[in-house]
Amino acid sequence: MRHDQPRLLELAVKTIVVHTVTYFAIGGLAFYLLDYAAVLSRPDMASWMRQPTDPILIAGPLFQPIRGVVFALAIYPVQGMFWGRQHGWLLLWWMLLALGIISTFGPAPGSLEGLVYTRIPILNQLLDLREVVVQSLLLASGLAYWVNHPQSRWLTWVMAVAFVVVLLMPIAGLLVGSRGA
Repeated sequence: MRHDQPRLLELAVKTIVVHTVTYFAIGGLAFYLLDYAAVLSRPDMASWMRQPTDPILIAGPLFQPIRGVVFALAIYPVQGMFWGRQHGWLLLWWMLLALGIISTFGPAPGSLEGLVYTRIPILNQLLDLREVVVQSLLLASGLAYWVNHPQSRWLTWVMAVAFVVVLLMPIAGLLVGSRGA
């Protein structure tokens, strides 16, 4: 297990890869299991959410490396709290939950602000948290494991291949969609 701290570039690359892969995997599962196509087509949702056929929504995974950089820049100065500790991943998960989900500055559904300031029923908001809570758990635990085990070449290869596949899938979807239009 690693006891030294990764440099910013290493942390950024690993955070980008783990975030993008977990975002795509959990988002894809949630899309089908929670029937997002039907949810997004409801009038109350269609007024502010993009539809599944929208090219920007399809390209969503391509933007996730940017979020990975933002996460890495936030984690880097305080990373000593997470790596090389038995439950460091749990602390990282709590930080992601507390700052990124529960206590956002805006009224995001499921956040404290969202519960107070939106008209979205509380049960709907809490049920909608399933996706982001699971994805943040996988991000925290996956990143902590990879940082703590830098010698794990199999993990590096698996994550690299998964990352490339995740980026190629929306590109293929956009190319196929543009031919059909």
